[in-house]
Amino acid sequence: MAEQTTLPEGVGESADAPHDNTTASGARPAAVVTKPDSAVVRDALGVGIAVGLSGFAFGVTSAGSGLSLLQTCVLSLAVFTGASQFALVGALAAGGNPYTAAAGAFFLGVRNSFYGLRLSQLLALPRALRPFAAQWVIDETTAVTLPQPTRRAARIGFAVTGLTLYVLWNLTTLLGALGAEALGDTDTWGLDAASPAVFLALLAPMLKSTTERVTAAIAVLLALGLLPVLPAGVPVLLSALAAPAVLFLSGRRKATDRATATTEEDR
Repeated sequence: MAEQTTLPEGVGESADAPHDNTTASGARPAAVVTKPDSAVVRDALGVGIAVGLSGFAFGVTSAGSGLSLLQTCVLSLAVFTGASQFALVGALAAGGNPYTAAAGAFFLGVRNSFYGLRLSQLLALPRALRPFAAQWVIDETTAVTLPQPTRRAARIGFAVTGLTLYVLWNLTTLLGALGAEALGDTDTWGLDAASPAVFLALLAPMLKSTTERVTAAIAVLLALGLLPVLPAGVPVLLSALAAPAVLFLSGRRKATDRATATTEEDR
């Protein structure tokens, strides 16, 4: 039977605590949003399968950049974050310094730690499961988990998306690396664009405020503008400066607006 407690009310509760659809005061809420488990599984499988198949593109790209079959497979098994993996092998293929390439991939993957802070509250998993669940904290599992109306639905969405994606991503990575030689020049296929395209498709609907859209646009312009003049991997690092710059300007604008409003009231 589907759990009735909505996520905002369940945040911070123990994973083992009983849940019902009563509020803290003992009264029942006026309306409770639920979602059938089958619908959650269907959505999770859709995302997991669609994105998991793009592991083939990573396997081909990684092998084409000079990594061995073992290195390619270990990278997918251990790192398991497509954007960072593509950033790493792309920088290496472009002749970038391995340390710079690794740093760019690392900072690109740091976003997953922020996802984890939010998901840990929503999922409230037992302590013993958290290290294993951390491996599946990526863009796709976050995108499926956050919109779910109940903790039960969130856990199902996270688990099904994570398991499906992890298995398919690593399997198709292996197949892609094995088939890279048969494809010939991998650059002509444009497969390295598959995972970034999927990532952008998932990210775009999440950019709801003007600040978020402006930050994303400036980051893209920085990366593209610096790409011809800096070593591979460095533009990705510097594009992260868009976030503090926009936040600083936004804070200054709000402070100016408050000062103007105060001056007008004094008059």
